[in-house]
Amino acid sequence: MPRYALKVEYDGAPFFGWQRQTDLPSVQGAIEAALAKLEPGPHTIAAAGRTDKGVHGLGQVAHCDMSRDWTPFRLSEALNYHVKPAPIAIVDCAPVPDTFHARFSATHRRYLFRILCRRAPATHSRGYVWQVKQPLDVDAMRAGAAHLLGKHDFTTFRSTICQSMTPVKTLDRLDIAQVETDYGTEVHFDVRAQSFLHNQVRSFIGTLERVGTGSLAPDDVKTALDARDRAACGPVSPPHGLYLAQVGYDTPPFG
Repeated sequence: MPRYALKVEYDGAPFFGWQRQTDLPSVQGAIEAALAKLEPGPHTIAAAGRTDKGVHGLGQVAHCDMSRDWTPFRLSEALNYHVKPAPIAIVDCAPVPDTFHARFSATHRRYLFRILCRRAPATHSRGYVWQVKQPLDVDAMRAGAAHLLGKHDFTTFRSTICQSMTPVKTLDRLDIAQVETDYGTEVHFDVRAQSFLHNQVRSFIGTLERVGTGSLAPDDVKTALDARDRAACGPVSPPHGLYLAQVGYDTPPFG
């Protein structure tokens, strides 16, 4: 049974997350429905990460098993046709060995989070950034983020409904950049780890935003981390500024 890796881009706004939902729209459900139009029978795909409601995908990776051989071009074109009008695109497709698993073969996930700092309401970027009205102190946020790098018990930054077996994770990267645009200042967070806890990135961003406004000091991030208490976390950021940007593998499926 041939297996294919799919690189998937999607607007998370109309979906109740990646994972298939009963009677609710999901990215997984839309792609599986498109696959059923290509080959009869139920289809189940697996993804590198189960993004939450409203979270976007730039480089999500999933895999599917087909009954017959497809050229990658024909499979991606057919899926893009049948998934319409959902805001989903298969931007790459490649045959992979049956030992490849989109989730379990992944060596890292990288997320992008965008904050727009301006008082005027966002128009074109509404739903794709978290808008705050005041400037943020990027240097202070970087100092706070430094406390999160490395291997830690991230209980403070873990959702109460997280199903991970352990709160201990290793954060490889949390870079913060200020980006000047014609429509305002954006702050971008580039976050990378092998795997993440539920709501971990959004919890990081919500706490660091408080540091950026001066409500918290950079060292308060370490205090919150060491507390291992969800109550010590800042407010969780909204989902619509978050993007699953990239998934890494020892052998990249798309060349």
